[in-house]
Amino acid sequence: METTLILLKPDCVTKGHCGDVLQRFEKAGFRIRGCKMMRLGNEILREHYAHIAAKPFYPEVEEFMQLSPVIAVALAADGVIEKVRALLGPTDSKKAALGTIRGDFGVDVMVNVVHASDSLEAAQVELVRFFQPGELFE
Repeated sequence: METTLILLKPDCVTKGHCGDVLQRFEKAGFRIRGCKMMRLGNEILREHYAHIAAKPFYPEVEEFMQLSPVIAVALAADGVIEKVRALLGPTDSKKAALGTIRGDFGVDVMVNVVHASDSLEAAQVELVRFFQPGELFE
């Protein structure tokens, strides 16, 4: 069984879509192993977005991710990473089909409701970044 990191982004939180998104995950058969609301500081954001931190648009990403708290969720299932990403739809919400989470609730490539780990390796690193020992449950 795999575990992946999900971040319900500020647009999800401020527009009141958290319950709908979590319900879709549960209906898809994913088990919640951890869940917490948190404000993200500059340090954790720079670490999380290290792959784009040097890009000219990064300050906008950092500002967006600090508009409100986010909800970090650890989801588990067999093949969870691939299955979650299919349920979400493409990163660019404009290209996401209706019926996917991003297609139903997202706006664009940044305002896209949810971050999800893109690989098992990324999930392992990201889970440790957002959850302390003892915060994930079997």
